[in-house]
Amino acid sequence: MVSVEALQLLALVCIAFAPHAGADGLGKPGNLSCMAVQESNYISKAFRCEWDTVGQQDPSTRYTLNVDVTKTMTYNVSTSENHAQVDLENSFPNHMMLEIWVVAHNILGEIQSEHLSKEADSFVKTNPPSDVSITSEESFTTSLLINWTHPIANVYVKLRYQIRYCQNGSQSWTYVPLDDTAKDIQSFRLQNLQPYTVYVVQVCCKNHKEGYGYWSNWSTNATKRTPEDIPNKPDLWRIIAERDDINQRQVQFICKDPLLANGRITRFNIKVQDQRDKLKNGSLEPESIPVNRSDSGPFTVLRQIHLADQESVKVFVTAVNSVGISAEESLVVTEKACELAPVRELLVRSEGGRLLLDWKPPDSTAVSEYVVEWVSGDNTDWQRENRRTRHTAIKGILEKFVCYNVSVYPIYSGRVGKPATKAAYLEQGAPSKAPDVGLKGKPGHNEAELVWSKVPQRSLRGFITNYTIFYKSGTEIWEITVPANTTSYTLKSLRRNTTYDTWIIASTIGGSANGSKHSFTTLIYAPGEMVGIVVGVSLGFLFLFVVTMLLWVYKKDVIKENIWPRIPNPLESTIGNWSPDYPLKVETAKETGLCGVSVLDVDVCDGKCMFEEDKTSLALKKDKYLSEEHSSGIGGSSCMSSPRQSVSDSDEGGDIADTTASTVQYSSVVASNGYKGQTPNSQPQHAVFSRSESTQPLLDSEENPDTLLQECSRQSQRVPRGPRSTHTQRNGDIVEQQEVLEPLEFCPLEEDCEQVTPADSSYVPQLGGYRPQ
Repeated sequence: MVSVEALQLLALVCIAFAPHAGADGLGKPGNLSCMAVQESNYISKAFRCEWDTVGQQDPSTRYTLNVDVTKTMTYNVSTSENHAQVDLENSFPNHMMLEIWVVAHNILGEIQSEHLSKEADSFVKTNPPSDVSITSEESFTTSLLINWTHPIANVYVKLRYQIRYCQNGSQSWTYVPLDDTAKDIQSFRLQNLQPYTVYVVQVCCKNHKEGYGYWSNWSTNATKRTPEDIPNKPDLWRIIAERDDINQRQVQFICKDPLLANGRITRFNIKVQDQRDKLKNGSLEPESIPVNRSDSGPFTVLRQIHLADQESVKVFVTAVNSVGISAEESLVVTEKACELAPVRELLVRSEGGRLLLDWKPPDSTAVSEYVVEWVSGDNTDWQRENRRTRHTAIKGILEKFVCYNVSVYPIYSGRVGKPATKAAYLEQGAPSKAPDVGLKGKPGHNEAELVWSKVPQRSLRGFITNYTIFYKSGTEIWEITVPANTTSYTLKSLRRNTTYDTWIIASTIGGSANGSKHSFTTLIYAPGEMVGIVVGVSLGFLFLFVVTMLLWVYKKDVIKENIWPRIPNPLESTIGNWSPDYPLKVETAKETGLCGVSVLDVDVCDGKCMFEEDKTSLALKKDKYLSEEHSSGIGGSSCMSSPRQSVSDSDEGGDIADTTASTVQYSSVVASNGYKGQTPNSQPQHAVFSRSESTQPLLDSEENPDTLLQECSRQSQRVPRGPRSTHTQRNGDIVEQQEVLEPLEFCPLEEDCEQVTPADSSYVPQLGGYRPQ
C-alpha cells in the first residue's frame, strides 16, 4: 500500500513543478458578500456570508470563513459549501470596522479570497417601514398624504426611503424620485393624481449613506381613493343603421363615462340641434338621461332618432357627478351625401394576443382625432386616438374565436368621416358547425344541384377558407373543393338511377367541421326525355300510318292482287275461242244457276271412261271440277298474248308444270259432238284443234291427266249406283235435289244413240280434265 508520506511527497512535487496548478485546482473564492438583518428593534448577531468558487470543484476542498472585528477578535467557521454563518458575541458591532475573508484548502494546498474591509453598518438590512397609511383630503382632489414609522432607531441606523404607487388593479408602478425622500422623514404627499381613483402605495428604506446597507423589503399595500372632482368631457359616439328603402337613417347616440370621470357619473344631459333651424336651437333645453349602472354596460344609450339622408344634426352632451357638470362634448352627423374622406389602407392583424391596426391618414389635413370601433353582434365598443396615430392596438377585452368588424373613423372637428372597415379574429379555430347540404329542385338523370346556407356567424370561429363537397355511391367517394363564397354547386357526370350520399366540410385555418349527410337518387330519364321518346314513337306510328294509307290509296290494286288474288271469271275466259265453229258463250241452264263455267269438248274416245260412272259420281265430279276451275284461275287470260308452243307440241311438259308462275299456253282437241244434248249428224266426225289464248297456269288435272284417269277408274269401281244428291247454286244458295240418274250412254259411232240426261243439268262434268296434246 502507498503510505501517507508518499502521497504528501507526490503533492509537493506537483506543486513545485506546477505552482499555478494548485490555485486553479482549488478554485479561489470570489464575490464575497455578507449581511446582517434586523430582528425586532435591533440588528441580529448572526452574520451570514456567501461567495463564489472559481475553476474546477474538488469534493475534498473545504472553506473557512474568517471575520475579524477591529483587529481584536476573530471569528471563523469551516464548511464544504459556498456559504457560512458566524455568530457574533454579545451584540452586532454597529459603527465598527470588520475584515472578512475566505480560505479554501485541500491536499494540494490552500488559497485565500480577497479581504473585504467595511464598516459593520454597510452590511445591515432593516425591516420595511411600519404603519404605512394614506390620507385623502377633499380640498386636494389630486393628492394623497402618506405616513409611516421608522423600523429602527436612528442611533443604530439612519435611513432613507423610497415610495412607489399605482392605480388599483394596475401593475405599472410609478416611483417617487429618491431626491425627494432622501431625508429622514416619516410622511410624504403624492401629487398629480387622478380624482376619484383608487391608488396603492408601498414604502421601503435603507442606510442613508450612499453604498451602505441594503434596501428593505416593500411594505404592505396601503390603498386609498382620491376625492371626486368635476368630470371631463364624456366620450360621445353614435351608431347608424341605414334604411335605404325610405331614405332614412336610424341614429342612436351612445356615451361612455369620460376617461377622467373624476367621480361617479350620475346622469348625462343631451341636446340635439337641427343644423338648418338656428332660431329654434337657441331655445332648446337639454334632456337629462340618468345612468343605470346595473344595465348600462360599457356605455349608456342617450337617444334614438330617425334622420333623413338630406338632414344634418349636431349633438351636445355633458356628464354630471356629485361635484358638478363637465364641459360639453359635441358630435355632428352630416348629410349622407356630404360624408368626409376615410382613412386609407387599413390593415388589421392578430399578434401577441392583441389586434393591431395600421392605416394611412386621409388626404385632408383637417383630422383632429380618430375613433377605432369594434363590433361583434350586438356588442359595440370604441376608443379614441390622437391625430398623429398611425399604429395602435385595441385596448378593450376581446374574446377568442369571435369575429370583430373593426372600423377607423377620421374625426374632422366633431364631424365624422366615412369609415374604413375590416373583419378580424383575435384567434381562429375550427367551425363549431358545418352547413347542411340540400338539393335545389329535383335531381336529373346525370346531375344534381346542391345548395347550402352560410355557417352562422356565432359558429364560424374563423374565416372560411373553402368548402369541400363529398359525394359517395357504394364504395366510391369523390370530393370537390369550392371557394368560401360559394353556396351552390352542380354535380355532373352522375349515373342514372343511382343513390348518392353527399355532405360538406367547412374549413378555416384553425380546423374543419363536417356537415350532415343528404341522400338523393338520380332519375332514369332526363326531364323531357320520356316525352321525347313518346313523341318520337307516336310520330313514327303516325308516319307509318300515313305511309300505309298513301300506299293503299296509290297502290291499292297491287296490294289487292298480292293479298287477295283475283278469282278468274269463267264467263270472261277465251276458252270459247278454241273452236270457231261454236259460239263464244254457252247457254247455261237456268234452273241449276251455274254461272261462269267454261265448257270444254271431250274427245269421243274418252267417253267410255266417262260413261262408266253413274250419275251420282258425275254430280260429285261436277262440283269438284267447278271448285278446281275457280281455284286454278282459268279464264283470266290475256287477249293480246302471242302464240306459244302447245303442250302437245312440246316434250318438256314436266318443266313447264314446275314453273307455275310463268305464262303457259295449252291446247285441246274438241269433238264436234261432245256437248250434251246435241244430236250428232250422220257426217263423219272430225276433231277440231284450237289453241287457247289464256295465260293462266295449268290445273292439277291438266298437268297430271294419267292420275286423274286412274282416279276415275277407282271411283267407278267403289261408288255404288243408286240415287244421289245433286247440288246446284241458285242466287248464291245451294239447293239439294234428289234425283235418280240413269247410266249415261254415249256412242259417237251411232248417230241414233241419244244420251239421256236430266233436264236440270247443263253440262257434263269433266272427269278427266284436259288431255295433253
